[in-house]
Amino acid sequence: MSTTTRWTYQWKELYEEVIDTGLCTGCAGCVISCPHDVIGYRHEAGHYKPYHLEDELGPQDCVHGVKGCTSCTRACPRFRNWETQADQHLFGRIREADESAGIYKDIILAKATDATVQELGQDGGLVSAILIWCLNHAIIDGALVSHLEGNAGGWKAIPAVATNKEEVLAGAGSRYTYSANTLAFTEAVEQGLQSLALVGMSCQTSVAPVMWSRKIGKVGRPIKLNIGLLCSKSFDDSLFDELFWVKYGLRKQDVKKMNVKGVLQVWMSNGDYHEISLKECHAWTREGCNMCPDFAAEHADISTGGIGEGNDWTLTIVRSDLGRAIITAMLEDGTIEGKPGDSDPGALKLLHKLAQKSRDRWPKWAAEEVRVQV
Repeated sequence: MSTTTRWTYQWKELYEEVIDTGLCTGCAGCVISCPHDVIGYRHEAGHYKPYHLEDELGPQDCVHGVKGCTSCTRACPRFRNWETQADQHLFGRIREADESAGIYKDIILAKATDATVQELGQDGGLVSAILIWCLNHAIIDGALVSHLEGNAGGWKAIPAVATNKEEVLAGAGSRYTYSANTLAFTEAVEQGLQSLALVGMSCQTSVAPVMWSRKIGKVGRPIKLNIGLLCSKSFDDSLFDELFWVKYGLRKQDVKKMNVKGVLQVWMSNGDYHEISLKECHAWTREGCNMCPDFAAEHADISTGGIGEGNDWTLTIVRSDLGRAIITAMLEDGTIEGKPGDSDPGALKLLHKLAQKSRDRWPKWAAEEVRVQV
């Protein structure tokens, strides 16, 4: 539907078409966009979905929606023809059939040159390096990220705001469980932050472009930089108790780091290393990931992922002018080092394979424009 057509869709349509059908990824875009604060969110195992707080019309309808409020559907990156609207807004065109990994300018392999950032970060620490550099150069004054719950002894990822190097590094590393980092938006606004980076999985990095395309207003304006994480799925938090502990005797409070390289790699705080089959983890796939079509975080300024040969380089997909300007400047001043993406042809092949596999998950009854025909 053209964005020039009067937008009348509200929570009722969002519930019926996205939440109740399973298209909802749990990105929480509807939650942070609601001007009436009537959409809640269960950030816990088995949920990761929005729900309506008012009882008057039941969970499937909204008093404010009946009166004309449409913010939640304007913010949803799975409602109706969300993808082509975001493509047009960001790139001025719709991706072609052979662009299963989205529209981009460059693909490189990159890593931080700071040894501490490399060590604490994932696959070379690129994302942490970008955030620290952008904070130091006043491109942003905060970032929406995830931290681990509590200072020690936990592995539950929770939304957080980072405003300095220490807070960025506290959120370094990959979780493989879900954190709706967009939920940190309210805290960032309360802190008076005006220029934000959002680090999130593909569903989250589509939130701001969809908001901008559908003219939601001021909510999306503070998000200046989008850093997307390549993601084929995330796991429910119950994975730790029901698989790691029950079968392997691995306590989640002792997990130091995780990575995915064909298997789920797990490093423990005592130095032990374990590998767990991804097929074995499949039963704990988060419901919101089952129909997600976007592996490659196509609406980010910079999309990143550790799908290369080793654990010390990040496959980096530069999509926007802003993304290119940042990466170019960081390469020039030595904050990061890089090499051509095609120096690891296996990573490029895997990128397009996983992107197409995710595309195939999008159901035929949903918006046809989202599917790629190759």
